Amino acid sequence: MPRTRIKICGVRDEDILIAAARAGVDAIGFNFVGTSPRYIDPDEAFDLCAFLPPFVSTVGVIADPDADTFSDIEEACPTTHVQLHGNENERTVKACGPDIIKAVKFNPATIAADLARWERCEDVFAILVDGSAGGEGIAFDWTALTPHLKSVTKPIILAGGLKPDNVGAAIRAVRPYAVDVSSGVEREKGIKDADLIRAFCDAVHKADAT
Repeated sequence: MPRTRIKICGVRDEDILIAAARAGVDAIGFNFVGTSPRYIDPDEAFDLCAFLPPFVSTVGVIADPDADTFSDIEEACPTTHVQLHGNENERTVKACGPDIIKAVKFNPATIAADLARWERCEDVFAILVDGSAGGEGIAFDWTALTPHLKSVTKPIILAGGLKPDNVGAAIRAVRPYAVDVSSGVEREKGIKDADLIRAFCDAVHKADAT
């Protein structure tokens, strides 16, 4: 099996960014949603990018942006990928694309249609399946997602309630392209913990070996 990529989302300071990179993460997520406790100003995020080693990607997380907001963020802090984590339609995705990560909330009644919708969208690079609207630490039944992935060719990123003690089970159930964690590596809301990040990465690597 290919290895599972790791994204740490909601990074806001140099020490945590460096700790995450040393722990072996593949991507750093900057939360540009103004109402989030993990919000970072795009100018500050751009400054942090200078501390990233080669081959570690950046992801800008945005929700329901208008054209001006998206342009302002991209100008201040261009990122490797943009993650749209709201109720965006295809027109918005195309305007923000290409290489979009489109987030959907897992709902047994709608997940098949949501996956099919974004599978068809050429501007979507990967589909992120979350247990909530984002950043709430709510897990879902990963085994209920697995049957719906047979017809999906795009990378699946798993999020929602992941933490060091359950990410291994999530990986074994879904075998996603990547896992995305925010609240699961925090010592308090919005404050990341370097030890938890290292433990999370170790758990992912162990799951890949089984």
